[in-house]
Amino acid sequence: MVSLQKPKFLKPVDDSFFVSDRDLQPTDDKITTFVYNANYSLALDAQREQLPIRKYRDHILYCLENYQVLILVGETGCGKSTQVPQYLYEHGWHLKGLIGITQPRQISAITLANRVAEERGEVIGETVGVIVRFIERFSENTKIKFMTEGILLREMLADPLLSSYAVLIIDEAHERNNLTDITLGLLKKILRKRKDLKIVISSATIDAEFFKKFFDSTLKISKEITKILSVEGRVYPVNIFYLKKPTPDYVKETMDTVLKIHDKEPLGDVLAFLTGQEEVLRCVDLLKSYQESRKLSDLHILPLYGTLPNNDQLKVFWHSGKNVRKVIIATNIAETSVTIPRIVYVIDCGFVKIKYYNAESQTDSLVIVPVSKAAAQQRSGRAGRVRHGKVYRLYTEEGFNNLPDQTTPEIQRTDLSSGLLFLKALGVDNILRFDFPSPPSSKNILAALETLYALGIIDKQGNLTKNIGYLLAEMPFSPMIGKMLYIASQMGCSDEILSIVAMLQVKSVFSTPVTGQGQIKARVQKRNFEVSEGDLITSLNVYTAFVEYGQTKEFCGQNYLIYKNLKRAYELRSQLRGLIEKKLGLPIISCNGNVETICRCITAGFFQNAAYLHHSGKYKTIKGNVEIHIHPTSTLYTLKQPQFVVFCDLMHTTKLFMKDLTVVQEQWLTELASHYYQKGASKDN
Repeated sequence: MVSLQKPKFLKPVDDSFFVSDRDLQPTDDKITTFVYNANYSLALDAQREQLPIRKYRDHILYCLENYQVLILVGETGCGKSTQVPQYLYEHGWHLKGLIGITQPRQISAITLANRVAEERGEVIGETVGVIVRFIERFSENTKIKFMTEGILLREMLADPLLSSYAVLIIDEAHERNNLTDITLGLLKKILRKRKDLKIVISSATIDAEFFKKFFDSTLKISKEITKILSVEGRVYPVNIFYLKKPTPDYVKETMDTVLKIHDKEPLGDVLAFLTGQEEVLRCVDLLKSYQESRKLSDLHILPLYGTLPNNDQLKVFWHSGKNVRKVIIATNIAETSVTIPRIVYVIDCGFVKIKYYNAESQTDSLVIVPVSKAAAQQRSGRAGRVRHGKVYRLYTEEGFNNLPDQTTPEIQRTDLSSGLLFLKALGVDNILRFDFPSPPSSKNILAALETLYALGIIDKQGNLTKNIGYLLAEMPFSPMIGKMLYIASQMGCSDEILSIVAMLQVKSVFSTPVTGQGQIKARVQKRNFEVSEGDLITSLNVYTAFVEYGQTKEFCGQNYLIYKNLKRAYELRSQLRGLIEKKLGLPIISCNGNVETICRCITAGFFQNAAYLHHSGKYKTIKGNVEIHIHPTSTLYTLKQPQFVVFCDLMHTTKLFMKDLTVVQEQWLTELASHYYQKGASKDN
């Protein structure tokens, strides 16, 4: 292992924070090293031969011949995500069945599929296919199929034993999201029935021994079915820097660090991590304002987050031109799977936005928390791919040492209703006995079952209801959104609810300029769309106007709207309409703008997320009596406070905030959810 001089722990605004390559000298073990294919200019076949994983090809194939499960621990960028499927194909595994590869994110599945198809000299949809939500590119000739875990789970509904697959690769398993853990638990059950199915669990930072014990307990006899294989390769050192003191505003600190890198460091692209779309867009606006004021033509600034349209997400992989530094401001979507070329510098804000579930109030909260050491390592692994990389952690070294080793698995801290709906649809009767890799608490399981029962998805015996249960299991949404879509066809407002659901998928559509004058103008234009019924009806107004005015950039510019997000919502709505009409057979009906009908439909889906105005002037959830607040970005923030609201999301920053609110009437709750609410004494007493 090559090591470099221990970095100076200086604040980024200090010039000495940035050390040139010639100042680096080998000394100790404070340097993290990662792998990269440096032969970017070679032909694709030659690039494949130069990848570090190439020398392990025979080892991988041997392990799969002799074991059912292979745990492949490969350093970031070694080629495991693109090469292992091709090794299996070249060895003839496709003759036994499909070679499936799951990814935690859509962009990962799409970009990896495109890369493998390119290496094979094909277009996507032939030998190599991809299926993610609303996007399908495959044919009867497809043998290597990339997909998200959700797609694989939906395939299990039709084929519980996955009989069409010979090998399944679960990539980036260390993320441990709900779908990953449910998939692993189901695969363990399938392995008992299918001795011919081979599983590859792949990651750069996976707890290999944990998963080995999990899968080796599949059989009653003491037979080892799992093998661990670690992939190593050539290394490029990554120099890691910390702050001397914590920063009060990591978004502004990120901007300052980007500009300092651009001013002091040699040419090389920058990747900065922030916690969410709002922070990403704020930082991008700050950088672009500075760029315009200084007339900098050698900076190319790009955002990257989950709800960004696919075409815009793919821009981060394009070359920015000669002598132009590309700066990517991203959420943790860029943390794994996706290998963005030419990244030399990484900025890590030290935080991540994750969900935490309150079983008592049955609400999910988005909470900004410090990253784990494993996540910080993953972020560092994005640098140092073309030469010595540099990572700027916007926290102190002491802060890093105090970070948890791993992030708590999502299944132990989030609402389980969607996951349990999958398991119920697959015929898993006893949820408590299901073999999760990291079992969730019985309290969370009970709360999820209560949610499904309240929504009418399961009956008193815990079985899926015939009318709605199986139908909602087919929908790629949370049970609450699925119930709202189902009820919409009965209430005669499915056309409007489709637009609202599409807008919920893209989050923010209102632009927030940095300058004071721009903020005032944006606020004035936003008021043209705002209504007292709340955020969802406001978003419906925005979408309707966007369509009526021809979906133009000019309209969005005049009204301070984000064109990319609205265009994405339009595309999603079209795809969602096809799903609802063709696959689920639900009629699309318009209520011709009857706002009360729409609000009642929203209430029918989100009645559990109801809050009332307490006599203290603060809102409290009806179930759990938890104190919550209207988010400052909400339409209702500056209006007269309504007595009752329902919300789609909770986000915890300085306080617990409600987002995406709708004003409702008290009697709607008892009328539309009479099994859940009863008229009683006032909570104020």
